[in-house]
This record gives sequence, structure tokens and C-alpha cells, in this order.
Amino acid sequence: MVARRSGAIVNVGSMSGMIVNRPQWHAPYAVSKAGVHHLTRSLAAEWAPHGVRVNAIAPGYTKTEISDIDNPKWKHYWIDEVPMQRYAQSAEIAPSALYLASAASTFVTGEILVIDGGYTLW
Repeated sequence: MVARRSGAIVNVGSMSGMIVNRPQWHAPYAVSKAGVHHLTRSLAAEWAPHGVRVNAIAPGYTKTEISDIDNPKWKHYWIDEVPMQRYAQSAEIAPSALYLASAASTFVTGEILVIDGGYTLW
């Protein structure tokens, strides 16, 4: 991308790269996602002069095939503390990645787009 002087990279981070998950402590996961966020910003600064944009999405709690999101013991933390009072569906995350990869965002670089229903607002 640098050699051809164009491109768009969309990394996948997580809101967990910005917060401390509680009460389910996941330090290794959070640290890896914070690293993705910092790598995104660092590469964006380094590669912007070469026409390469680097951004990331940071989803919040999302219903997937492997998530334990419907477990009642997590409801208080994963639903009740989300201002929108629900978790995301994967179909709500994908359009943001598409936006960041498309020509619609040609002046966007170094951004971490948080898609968490407002969870990180407080």
C-alpha cells in the first residue's frame, strides 16, 4: 500500500482496549486490544503521507455464536450499564468497517470508531 501510495486498513479492536472489563477480568484481552488501538494510530501517522489510511473499529458487547452474552449473571454489566440497554448484533458492526474501508472516509485516519451503544460514555 505504501509503495502504491493508496490503501485503507481497518483493524478490529474493542471497547475493552479503553476500559477495564468488570467483573470478568480479561487483562490479556484488553491489553491486546489497546495494542491494536495504538498500532492503528501509530501506523496512521506514519503512513498518512504515503496515502494509506489506518483506522479501527472498537465494538462493545456483541451477540455472536461464541458469546456468553445471554447469561443472566452478566446482564447487569453487559446490558443494564449500556445506555441503549442492549448488546449489538454483528450486522450493526460491519457497516462501520465498510465505511472506514470505503471512499466515503477518505479524510479519516487514525480513528478508533467505538460502536458500543454508549457503554464507554461512563
